[in-house]
Parts: sequence; structure tokens; C-alpha cells
Amino acid sequence: MTEPIDRSFGEKFLTSVDNFYEYGTDQLFNEWWATAPKDAINKYVAAIENHPEQAALAQEQWYAEPLDLNDLAQYPPGSLGHAYRDFMVSNDLAEKLALGYRELHEKFAADGKLDAMPPLMQYKVLRGFQTHDLHHVLTGYPATPFGELALQGFQLAQMNYPYSAMIIATVTAHMTLIDPWLINPAMDALTDGWGYGRASRSIQFVKFETMLERPLEEVRAEYRLLRDAPERPDYAHIPEITQTVA
Repeated sequence: MTEPIDRSFGEKFLTSVDNFYEYGTDQLFNEWWATAPKDAINKYVAAIENHPEQAALAQEQWYAEPLDLNDLAQYPPGSLGHAYRDFMVSNDLAEKLALGYRELHEKFAADGKLDAMPPLMQYKVLRGFQTHDLHHVLTGYPATPFGELALQGFQLAQMNYPYSAMIIATVTAHMTLIDPWLINPAMDALTDGWGYGRASRSIQFVKFETMLERPLEEVRAEYRLLRDAPERPDYAHIPEITQTVA
């Protein structure tokens, strides 16, 4: 018999649906494990363990050393390293995102809230924060609200991952029940990411930090990430959209 959603967690989910900036997915994701259905947890783990490309990489439990912008300056134009540095500088992004998340993760672990999170899934979430911005560079999705949403659609298309699913669940619940103006642009982003992720090779757990000197287009071709940018309508005239999409 399928286990129901824990009702106390359901209230937290609704809080995130109301305002996912105030109660974000990073908080919601870590809160879920204490009451998560065991069958759901087992299925998420099995999806990685049975994947032909992801399984061996995930079992290796490899982490990259933190990337430094000064070190990245050595890579020539056209390389993955140069493109990554340009992305980080252009978007004024923190260099040590994964380390900051690790601190939050460790706080939840110390409180016992992650006791039910399997080691494989703990590795996935921490490694995922290391590779998140590299995935932006590789997929071409910008660091905008809809670029982030498209990347989560791409991620979920490549693996059953509760973090991405929770972002999508909160956004689609919000657009359905609170802000219908989000429906068209949010679904454009999600469906584009989903189709792109299904058509590409898996980029999950891949050691792209060891490929920084390679031409970006060469790496993208290897993982079937070459495509023309999709044409999407401009929704900038609807101010509520840019304020509410995660």
C-alpha cells in the first residue's frame, strides 16, 4: 500500500507553494526525509543505482576541489573553463555555492533530520550543488528565473531526483492555485528543459571540472548538448512573473 504524505510535511509544502522565496526548496528538501515514505526513498536510490551511466560515477563519491576565479582566468576563450568563469562573473555568483550548502546540510544532519537520507542521495545533493552552474554553461540556460526552471526540467528528465521534482511541484502548484499568469512561461521552460534533458546524454555526476581546458563546443557535442536556442515569447510585460518564479 502506498504511504500517504505526512500531514505536517504537507503544511510545509503549502508554505513553500505560497512563497518559495521565503521557504525555499533547500529547506523543504531537507525537511522531507524525516517523514518520507520508505518506498519513495528506495525508488529514488534505485533509479541511480540502475542507471547505465550514473551508477558507477555515483558510487565513486568524487568531489571537485573548489574552483577559483583567478585560476579559471588561465583558460583560453572558447574553453569550458573560460565559459564557466564568464558565467560566474557575468551573473555575480558565489564561487563556493556548494560549500555554503554543505554547511546547511551538515546542520540538518546534526539535528538528525537527514538520518533517513541514504548516503547515495546525500552525495547527489552535494555534488549537484558543485555542478549546478557548470550545467548552466553546458545547457546554455541563463541564470534567470525561467532559465533555472528549465534547468530543473532538464535535471528531472535525466534522473528521478526529489530536489528538482519539489521545485517543479511548488512552482506548478503556485501557478495553478495562486498565479495563473505563470502557466504559459513556466510550462514553456519546463517542457523545453524536459525535452532537452531526454535527448541529451546524462551529465549527472560527470567530472566536468577535469575538462575545463577542453573547447566548450567539443564537450557539448560529446554529451549531445548542441542545439539552436529555442524561441520563446517575451513575458517581460507581466511584472508578477519575474517576482514569483523560483
